[in-house]
Amino acid sequence: MSLGPDFRRLWFAFTVSAVGSAVGLGALPLIAVLLLDSSTLQVSMLAALSAVAGAALALPMGDFIEQRRKRPVMIAADLVRFGALVTVPIAGAFGVLTYTHLCVAGVLQAAGTIAFQAASGAHLKALVPAAGRAEANSRFEQTNWVSLSIGPAVGGALVSLVGATVTLAVDAVSFLGSALGIRRIQTPEPEPVKRAGRADVTAGWRYIFRHRGLRVLFWNSQLFGGPVMMTSPLLAVFMLRDLGLKPWSYGVMLGVSCIGGVAGARLAPRLTKRYGLRWMLLVFGVARAPWLLLFPLAPHGMAGFVLLTAAETALLVGAGAFNPSFVTYRMEVTEDGYMARVLGSWSISSRCVQPAFMALGGVLATAFGTRGALWTAAICCTLSTALLPWRTPKPTQLPEPA
Repeated sequence: MSLGPDFRRLWFAFTVSAVGSAVGLGALPLIAVLLLDSSTLQVSMLAALSAVAGAALALPMGDFIEQRRKRPVMIAADLVRFGALVTVPIAGAFGVLTYTHLCVAGVLQAAGTIAFQAASGAHLKALVPAAGRAEANSRFEQTNWVSLSIGPAVGGALVSLVGATVTLAVDAVSFLGSALGIRRIQTPEPEPVKRAGRADVTAGWRYIFRHRGLRVLFWNSQLFGGPVMMTSPLLAVFMLRDLGLKPWSYGVMLGVSCIGGVAGARLAPRLTKRYGLRWMLLVFGVARAPWLLLFPLAPHGMAGFVLLTAAETALLVGAGAFNPSFVTYRMEVTEDGYMARVLGSWSISSRCVQPAFMALGGVLATAFGTRGALWTAAICCTLSTALLPWRTPKPTQLPEPA
């Protein structure tokens, strides 16, 4: 279905930002290593601190965002991310860049991302009618996977040619492009919900936990996303050291597997229209989960490369179909007056849980080897299938909390 010119403007803004972020993926830790000669612990702490401190900084934003028009918040969040990142190459050019500066930039970027996600979900719900939300979320998901399949390779080439700071500048400018694209949207926003009384930073979580469908999917997303992110740093070590593969194989595996995410996202609207959201959540919630069990079984050499690539691709086909269906479901069952707080609480939780799983993966790999850590991630990911809305009726008929 046609989603209108304003959705296309929003989609263009998202595409610019997604491509820039994919190109600049990993630029901050590369700058820490190449320019500042940071230790392994400092590089690890940079990622963990950015996620956790950014989430803490974003914690009180949900109520603020809820009571304001979402488009100005999205533009402000983009400008904050642009400003935070662009200072890094500027400081590097003048020779005054420090590790503390990198940490502050990472924290501000993470906080801006959470604020943007909270506002953008509520904005999309108001901009796109219910019948078009599955298609809209599918297009965003496809763009995300296409960006991830191409962007890191382009970013790696840019780092080799012009350096990590220039690559980070490309990421920064993409947020400026996103802000300009959002500024072009013409449809008036609805009046935001105004409430009396003090702000409640726990309102988003309380809404989630009082809603049966959202509650089980919240725990499902943490138990699936955490182990998947746990495997991310382990796979590089596993492929290069345990399987004896060349560095190019890791990049090829990631790039090829992202095509699975694109394919799954393209299937999602058609299957949703035919079978419904609940069918999508159950079928692809199960279909995406067991593939990590193949990771620790990978043999040495190219056979292991083929097995890992096939397993990761199959996982992303399931995830690519599940994600837009899940986002659409969450929009359908969340009241407008809670949308930004629910999305903010969800994003903050994920940004705290996933680094914790990644840290756990490092501890387990040290104690039991990389295969042992991969087995743990695979079992946790498979167990996430128990936390799907098996007893939930059709999502649009779920009762709302008072």
